[in-house]
Formats: sequence, C-alpha cells, structure tokens
Amino acid sequence: MTDRVLFGTDGVRGLANDKLTPELAFEIAMAAASVLPTTKGRQVLIAKDTRQSGDMLEAAMAAGFTSAGCQVKLLGVAPTPAVAWLVQQQGAMLGAMISASHNPAPDNGIKLFSASGSKLSDEQEIKLEKSIRLRQWKRATGAEVGRIQYHCEASEMEPYLNHIANQSTHDLSSLKVAVDIGHGAMVQLAPVLFKRLGIPVQFLHTQPDGMNINDNCGSTHLESLKACVQSQGLDLGIAFDGDGDRCLAVGPQGQEIDGDRILYWCSQYLPAYRDQDTVVATVMSNLGLEKALEASGKRLLRTGVGDRYVLEAMEKGQHRMGGEQSGHVIFSDQQVTGDGLLTAINLLNALQASGQSVNDLLAEFSPYPQVLKNVRVQDRWHNTWMDHQQLQAAMKSVEQQLGQTGRLLVRASGTEPKLRVMAEGSDSEQIHACVDQLVDLIQREMGL
Repeated sequence: MTDRVLFGTDGVRGLANDKLTPELAFEIAMAAASVLPTTKGRQVLIAKDTRQSGDMLEAAMAAGFTSAGCQVKLLGVAPTPAVAWLVQQQGAMLGAMISASHNPAPDNGIKLFSASGSKLSDEQEIKLEKSIRLRQWKRATGAEVGRIQYHCEASEMEPYLNHIANQSTHDLSSLKVAVDIGHGAMVQLAPVLFKRLGIPVQFLHTQPDGMNINDNCGSTHLESLKACVQSQGLDLGIAFDGDGDRCLAVGPQGQEIDGDRILYWCSQYLPAYRDQDTVVATVMSNLGLEKALEASGKRLLRTGVGDRYVLEAMEKGQHRMGGEQSGHVIFSDQQVTGDGLLTAINLLNALQASGQSVNDLLAEFSPYPQVLKNVRVQDRWHNTWMDHQQLQAAMKSVEQQLGQTGRLLVRASGTEPKLRVMAEGSDSEQIHACVDQLVDLIQREMGL
C-alpha cells in the first residue's frame, strides 16, 4: 500500500456505502481527531450537501469524532465555503464537509478543513492514511466522550451570509439573472443572499430529493440554464456545483463563462484586484487567459490541479486572487477557500464596474482551441503511466509539433482510474489530431 491511497485531489470520494462506507467515515474522523495538531480546543463542525447518503456518513463521522473526545456541531445542509469560514470564525479545531461536489448522487465524499479554514496539506493527508491503517487511536471514556449538537438553527449561517453580502461594492438590482442551484448545498443560502442584495433572480432546480443533485443541472450541465437565460432575455446565468464552492456562468446567447473568464474580468474591473500583477491558476487554464493577462500587464502563475495548490501558491507569493478553469475561484482577502456565492457576487460586481455588456466583455479575449479527453486505464497504470516509454516519446513528439503556439498536458485523475489528455493551440485540427494520437496509444497500451 502506498502512502496515499484514500485521498485524491479533493478529499476522499467514492460510491457511498461501497467504497465510502460508514466504517471508513468513522475511521477518518477518529484519525483526524487523533493526529492533526490543534490549539483550538476540541470542537468540530460537520456539514453535508443534499445526497441521501449524507445522513449515514454524517452520523458515522459524528460518532468517530465524539468517540475521540471531540464536541460536534452539525450544521446540516450547507455549502463547503460556509464550513471553511465558520471553522475559522468560531475557533473550531476542524471542519468536515460531506459531499462529492459535481459527482452523481450515488457518490459521496469527505473533505476536511484545518482550524485556519484551509484544506489539509498532502503531508497531513498522508498522516491520516497511516493512522487509518494502524488504527491505534485513543478512545475517550466517561465524561471525556464528546457530545453532539444537532440541527443548528439557520441563524448559525447569518455571520457567513453577512460577510459575503458585505463584499458587494455596486448596486446589482438592475441585473436580470437566473441561478441554477443544482438541487445542491446552496439551496437554502443562495436565495437569501440574492434577495438581501436586491437582485431579481429566477431560480432553477431548487427541490432536492436526495438523488437529484447534479442530475442534468448545476455547473456540469448548463443546458437548462442556457435555455432560461436565452428565452427570458436575461443578462447572465449562474450555476453552482453540488457543494457550492464552484460557480460557472452563461451569457445572454448561452455563451459559457468559465473560471478563466471570471478570473480575467475580476482582475481587470474589480478595484480591489486591478493593482495585482499576478493571477494564480492551474495547468488546466487556457493559454488565451495567459496571453490576455500579459497584454494587460499581468502574469499568470500556474500550479498543479486542485484549488488547495492554487491557495498555497497565493499564500507563498502574497497574491490575492486565483482559481481554476472549473470555477473554483479564491479571493483570499475575502474568503479562505473557493466560494461559489462570493464568486457570483464578485462576477456581478465586475460586470457592473466595467460599464459594459456581457457580450462586450466576452469579446475581450478569445480562448485558444482546447481539446480534453479522458481515458479509463488499468489500475496498475493509474499512478505509473509516466514510466511508459512509448507514451513519453509520443508526448515529446506532440510537444515539438505544437511548439510555442500550443500546449500539451497529460495527467492522472485524482478521483478515478483515468488519464486526462489535454492540448490547446492556435490550430484546432492539429490539436485534435495530437490528442487522438495519444488517446489511441493509451487505450492500446494501458486501457481496459
């Protein structure tokens, strides 16, 4: 067994009650309470999205933490960024979010937050995995056993909502907006915030039933949001993912607005970020973003895939804005993690600050043609694909073909036994051919 098996790029994730069992959730809680350093007492906050399996995993985690002597506060259905913010504000030792983000409802996941509100580091996750393998935990007894505070009142979220509302710098009441909740974790908070800011909103997919989260809705399925924006003549559509830490948007003609465009617009038009000379993003961000930032006198600093790597680079270089193409955007002077609500509000403020229409803003930079394909591979190749000499030679050849006007990225998925092959460049036919060449090779040599 390797040092890191359970944790992927965004916590532990898998089919609930199969790969992600209540026993494993209990063990993760016990390990976290036992090995993670804290100077903040023994309180833990737990929240979940709307998946049916959330109750089961919430109960298991609460049992694990209380068995280790922690005091548990259950926040109920709440978005990931609210958990991260409340952990920091309430002086808790840990926060846990039960969600598989954009995955289908049968999946679920667990993300942990330190006392600072940040996601755990690689080193901390390795310690957790080692602790789970050894199972040498000290169990509390007698009066040391923890207690559970059930079903916290909605007022628990008021400080978080007030904080997000206070980041708005413009009157947004003239904008006509649709918001796709995706039957997810934003179902309770998003309507309250948009009403508080006076924004007239048409809400979509607001009736979670435990199994319909992300089902042809939300940030990974923008079709119904596009149709609503176009048919109603709205200015913008906003879509959240299942746990609410990501935000994507669509324009008046259904144009997709990804994290790259959100980063660019906010860097150009929000007064708090115009003076920043560096924007942090991952290796997945489009080359067009990099060129557009350069043209405006800024630079793009790239990191590995995962918003925690973006945050690490931001903290190291004292950069205040960064994010991912997928819609994780971090404004580090406003929030400790990616926050879909905050991203949406900043996007709307950037639109108002620009004095332009969405269509005008969309014309400001053109993404390079980009092709991304996923290939399911045998388990043995998921973490050893870099040792395949024929693939390495083919990748080198493709990079030479693309030269200075293109880019190739091959990486392993952090949550599935897949390799992701991405290429971008000025010549669309060329990048399609390059990706197809590598995909064919991977399927032939490593595929199932």
